[in-house]
This record gives sequence, C-alpha cells and structure tokens, in this order.
Amino acid sequence: MPNKHLFTVNELADYLKMRPITIYKHAAAGKLPGFKIGSKWRFKKSTIDRWIEEQENSRIKKEDNDET
Repeated sequence: MPNKHLFTVNELADYLKMRPITIYKHAAAGKLPGFKIGSKWRFKKSTIDRWIEEQENSRIKKEDNDET
C-alpha cells in the first residue's frame, strides 16, 4: 500500500505547481526539505506543508520590517 503522505518529485511538482527539474534543483541545494531513498527523492507532506507556512511567515515578517 503506497504511503499517501510521501511525495515523489513529480507529485510534489504537481502539489507546488512547479516543474520537476526545479524540485530536483531546490532539493539538492537544501532549499526544499526532502530525503533520498537510494537515488530517489521523497518529501513528507507534513514537512512540506510546514515549510510552506514558514515561507509565508518569513515573507510577511520581511514585509512588516520593510514598512517600518
């Protein structure tokens, strides 16, 4: 039974509306939280959702600091 809480590169690309090559590049650079199983990247949905929130919060904080 496949784990529905684990994304492949293509599934994450669909979820984030990005190209798979961009997912590979960001994951390899450490910009996206993921891990490798053998040579294949995998991404936990809960970790990606938390990362999205962190990205939103840091953008909001930056905008607030820019206004002051």
